[in-house]
Amino acid sequence: MIGALVVVVHVALAALAVYGVLLTVLNRPPDAWTKRAVGVAVALLVVQAAIAAVQVFGGVTLPETSTFLIYLVVSVCVLPIATQFATAEPSRWGGAVVAVGAIATAVAVWRLQGLWVPGG
Repeated sequence: MIGALVVVVHVALAALAVYGVLLTVLNRPPDAWTKRAVGVAVALLVVQAAIAAVQVFGGVTLPETSTFLIYLVVSVCVLPIATQFATAEPSRWGGAVVAVGAIATAVAVWRLQGLWVPGG
C-alpha cells in the first residue's frame, strides 16, 4: 500500500465526516454536494483497493491475507451504502449517517494499514 495515499484517504474521510456533521447541525438533508464528496472519497478508496489487490495477488505475502481482503472490500462498500440510506428519505439526520459512514470507513482504512505487513 502507498502511505501517502492512505493519508489522502484519511484526510478526505475526515473532511467528509465534518461536512456530514455540519449538514446535521444546519438542519439540512444531504444534497448533490454530499454525493459528489462521497464520490471523490469512494474513488480514492477504489484506487487504494486496486493498488493493494494487485500487490496482494501479485505475490506480496501478508500474515492475515483473508482479513486484509475483507477489510479492503468493506472499505469500498460502506460509504455508498451509508449514502444510499442518507438520501433514501431526506432529513436532517442524513448528514449524520454520512458522517458515521465516513468514520467507519476511516477505521477500516486504519485497520488495513495495520494489517499491511509484507513478508509476514
